[in-house]
Amino acid sequence: MQEYIKADPWSIIEEGFDKELVKSSESIFSIGNGAMGQRANFEENYTGDTFQGSYIAGVYYPDKTRVGWWKNGYPEYFAKVLNAPNWIGVEVFVNGEPLDLNTCKKVIGFSRELNMKEGWYKRQFKAVLPNDVKISVKVTRFLSIDLDEVGAINYEIIPENGDVEIKFVPYLDSGITNEDSNWDDKFWNTTSVTSEGNKAFIEAHTMKTNFETCTFMESRLFVDGKVIENNPTEQKDELRIAHEYVQTVKQGGTVALHKFGGYTVARNHKVLVEASKKALKKAVDFGFDALLDKQKQAWAKIWEMSDITIQGDVKAQQGIRFNIFQLNQTYLGKDSRLNIGPKGFTGEKYGGSTYWDTEAYCIPFYMATKDQNVARSLLKYRYNHLDKAIENAQKLGFSNGAALYPMVTMNGEECHNEWEITFEEIHRNGAIAFAIFNYYRFTGDYSYIPEMGLEVLIGIARFWHQRASFSADKNKYVILGVTGPNEYENNVNNNWYTNYLAKWCIDFVVEQLQKVDDGYNEDYLRVIGKTKLTDNEVSQWEKVANNMYFPYSEDKKVFLQQDGFLDKELITVSDLPKAQRPINQKWSWDRILRSPYIKQADVLQGFYFFEDHFSEEELEKHFDFYEPFTVHESSLSPCVHSIQAAKLNRMQQAYTFYLRTSRLDLDDYNKEVEEGLHITSMAGTWMSIVEGFGGMRVVDDKLSFEPKIPEQWEAYSFKINFRDRILKVTVKKDSTELLLTGQEDMSIRLKGERIVLQPNTVKVV
Repeated sequence: MQEYIKADPWSIIEEGFDKELVKSSESIFSIGNGAMGQRANFEENYTGDTFQGSYIAGVYYPDKTRVGWWKNGYPEYFAKVLNAPNWIGVEVFVNGEPLDLNTCKKVIGFSRELNMKEGWYKRQFKAVLPNDVKISVKVTRFLSIDLDEVGAINYEIIPENGDVEIKFVPYLDSGITNEDSNWDDKFWNTTSVTSEGNKAFIEAHTMKTNFETCTFMESRLFVDGKVIENNPTEQKDELRIAHEYVQTVKQGGTVALHKFGGYTVARNHKVLVEASKKALKKAVDFGFDALLDKQKQAWAKIWEMSDITIQGDVKAQQGIRFNIFQLNQTYLGKDSRLNIGPKGFTGEKYGGSTYWDTEAYCIPFYMATKDQNVARSLLKYRYNHLDKAIENAQKLGFSNGAALYPMVTMNGEECHNEWEITFEEIHRNGAIAFAIFNYYRFTGDYSYIPEMGLEVLIGIARFWHQRASFSADKNKYVILGVTGPNEYENNVNNNWYTNYLAKWCIDFVVEQLQKVDDGYNEDYLRVIGKTKLTDNEVSQWEKVANNMYFPYSEDKKVFLQQDGFLDKELITVSDLPKAQRPINQKWSWDRILRSPYIKQADVLQGFYFFEDHFSEEELEKHFDFYEPFTVHESSLSPCVHSIQAAKLNRMQQAYTFYLRTSRLDLDDYNKEVEEGLHITSMAGTWMSIVEGFGGMRVVDDKLSFEPKIPEQWEAYSFKINFRDRILKVTVKKDSTELLLTGQEDMSIRLKGERIVLQPNTVKVV
């Protein structure tokens, strides 16, 4: 576990320059604004080990699947989140010597800060170059929330030991490669490289998918705060364009380059260069400082609703804010055509923009901290992909409109190329149905179901009906050959979570059919006509749901994760030598599959979704049985366990799991942060506090809380947007404070007792 990030409530801070940590810091200090993002690469050239990455939301390449042999139903491609043309680059020369932190004689006082409160990234240091010139450098960068096609850089240099000639060479470069590639294909085709004064543009489109983009920049030079009119010298080739600015600076003086850059895309504009010019004009007219002020205001508005405060525990406070910050950098809900990638804008691993993580973990965060239309857009995204889900199922032999949503997707097509995931991890279908239920339960907005959701639910129910098979031996319906959330068991029979989810889905769909028929008959007739659903088919679904098999141990008194779980050698994690952890990096896959070790909550994931289906005693029994075998090598695991440990009043254990989920990347628990951050699981950190320690649930159509507080904390608070009413909850050692914002009273439950809240009046209980 790494611990070089300094504890601070509002900032991520690194002090001292360590070449071994550069790639990790590039991930941790990443910035984004929902439309684009980038790793925290140095602007100036760096010849050391680095992972260069800038990304544009929704832009990808269908990299042809690479396998030893082809299997029927295999996805044609694995979607690659593409490293986009680089706009942040600024070569720096001091008396002709290039600035490169890898080759400097000395790097002194290096530090960097990601200010989460205000949304900017700053790096500063003093350097002695090989020519013995000493300079002080400060670089500030941000991606504008308001002008989300634009980013800005202020690159300042102060000569420390004499007058010097500084040459800045800001550039655009489309000659980039992906860190991750199956066949080393060329991903980008550059079509135009142009320059107009201080402005430059590179037009390029992706191969195969033909996403058209324009990468742009405009720069200004300042000496001691005054703009210098300087016509740059142009450097140009077929993939790169640069502008050269040269300025003599006196010792102690300050030279600064302000660079504005970013991307326009054909998804939003017809003429990209003209759109880029307009974006640049807005940015330059504001100027760096005024645009930064707007950035601070935009982030203040985001934090006003989404912040969680923790008193008395700085590392815990830093962890939750880092998670909330990265979630908002990745997705702000402005565009329903986009979704939330597991790495966001911080890396390329996993490909794709959408996993089941969105429905299972992210939607609760966005429902509660933003307008409900943001979560509705995420559900609409799945409705828009329904035809592709039906097509995906057809490729695997399903018929009659059965829908299998992809494990990984960019456009609705399956693009995950590991067979045990693509073919077998079918529980993702259930997460989408659960999200529809969860959205209505929380927002009270039923309209999505008759308008769009019912069609999705019918496709999902048809899939479960066809995927189950009847076992004459058990006289039950079984689901064979699956992978549950625990991906350390592949091709197992009767994964309990999958079977339970399948039954619940069918029951839920049948219930919604009746409800839509009763209250939205016009929509009902439209959907029935479109899907050609019959009463007989629904009866066949119910037959499966009512006779589903659930593996159970009479001896252990627990549901079994899958039929063969008790055949394993049940050695707990506490008896596993630390030198063999993480097992996904130390063991063969064969050994992992034969072991009892659980990557993430599986049976317990079902108990999380359907908590009200089971008693607290049953939860405790299953938690005590499965958690000792869980290695938590999925980022999605600690949050579920934290919530359930809090439910069971095991506060120290809940706190430990909370720290693990909140600081998973900051402390690099799984030794992989250099590949990028775990964005979607960060929503689980929010859940750990709000649903875990805060005990928030929706019970009988009302908010309910069972607040508890870790002994390490003095107090914590969070806000919830529940049906357009804002409730602030502050939990202290000996009391809970509730503040309702709005015009109407609100009835809630606190520790089982009904409480009526008056608007704008603090209620202390």
